[in-house]
Amino acid sequence: MNSEDSIVIVGGGHAAAQLCASLAAAGVGGRIDLVCEEAVLPSQRPPLSKSYVKNPDETPQLHRGEAWYAQQGIRVHQGDAATAIDRAGRSVTLRSGAHLRYRWLVLATGTRARHLPHLSPSLDNVHVLRDAADAQRLRALWPAMQQLTVLGGGFIGLELAATAQALGKKVQVLEAAPRLLMRSASAELSNHVLQTHRNSGMDIRLGVSVGDFEVASNRLSALTVDGVRTPVDSLLLGIGAAPETSLAEQAGLDCGNGVVVDAGMRTSDPAILAIGDCALFPGVMGSGAIRLESVQNANDQAKVAAATIMGEPHHYEAVPWFWTEQASLRIQMAGLLPKNASCYRRPGKDETSFSLLHYAQGQLRCVESVNAPADHMAARKLLELKLSPAPEQACNPQVALRTMVTPAA
Repeated sequence: MNSEDSIVIVGGGHAAAQLCASLAAAGVGGRIDLVCEEAVLPSQRPPLSKSYVKNPDETPQLHRGEAWYAQQGIRVHQGDAATAIDRAGRSVTLRSGAHLRYRWLVLATGTRARHLPHLSPSLDNVHVLRDAADAQRLRALWPAMQQLTVLGGGFIGLELAATAQALGKKVQVLEAAPRLLMRSASAELSNHVLQTHRNSGMDIRLGVSVGDFEVASNRLSALTVDGVRTPVDSLLLGIGAAPETSLAEQAGLDCGNGVVVDAGMRTSDPAILAIGDCALFPGVMGSGAIRLESVQNANDQAKVAAATIMGEPHHYEAVPWFWTEQASLRIQMAGLLPKNASCYRRPGKDETSFSLLHYAQGQLRCVESVNAPADHMAARKLLELKLSPAPEQACNPQVALRTMVTPAA
């Protein structure tokens, strides 16, 4: 292979896996070097906080097996992180000392879990969840764990809180914001999630302030919550994630809350692309520059990057969608929640099922569905087609949303 034609992909998540698949389908698998910091092949991340973390017999769900990469001619560098980029020489240095030349370099470096600045991340009973190794560590400790304190009321924190409760653990969730899912869901949905978890016996405290920490024998023994000493058995940090931009920053690429890219996923260096959780891209649906952490975003941006590499560029314009599963709640969201939206509730088949339709300036911008998968699929199509049914029609339980997914003649 001519090194002038090579494609180096740095990352081991959904975006990297999809890019490999898209480029292999285009017949250029033999040009690819995939650099994975983790010692495992790219695998599915959503199960980690659900089935994987509670089932000791479950193995990571690989996107593709080792044989597939070999058949496609893709060289995989497992457990050998990229440490530096030489833009002038167009090469990437790995931890092992190897140097990989590239014609195209794609950063799919994802995010890293946020830690508390005054709490050591190496304590035996303080956990985060970003990869399979984190999940394996957690599930090994379940048998001895009596109580789990979750700091943060976002998706990951609540998913693991629900998992721990299903395993019979006593669970307390501490959230500094005035409501759950503050950055990702509407107040209406947040209130429903709060009441559902509280009704199940989960202890959730909002608007709290966490202060001092007590550490003994490499374990966190207590923390101060609103001035009160609170004992800790195990602590999960679910306080969000930061984009992994260190490689890009060291190389002098433009970065903000992520690696800055254009609609074709190009960074400030036209030979380097960035995709997935680490990419700060031109907004969709009028949002302005945005960074999204979702499987949908990773997959769709990978396809755009593949088109750019193959000389058939097109702009990233996909409608965002997300999901989370928390005990009895299957929550699916399509679109981006606008500010100052009008919210309309569409009843579902029973009291546990409904959708929230959010309009801004007369346009449907976001749909949040709870235990209503048909509504979610229809909402995605409506948003893709930029259709906005009247709220009184869309929220009528006798009218199926899917019947509206037909453009007017």
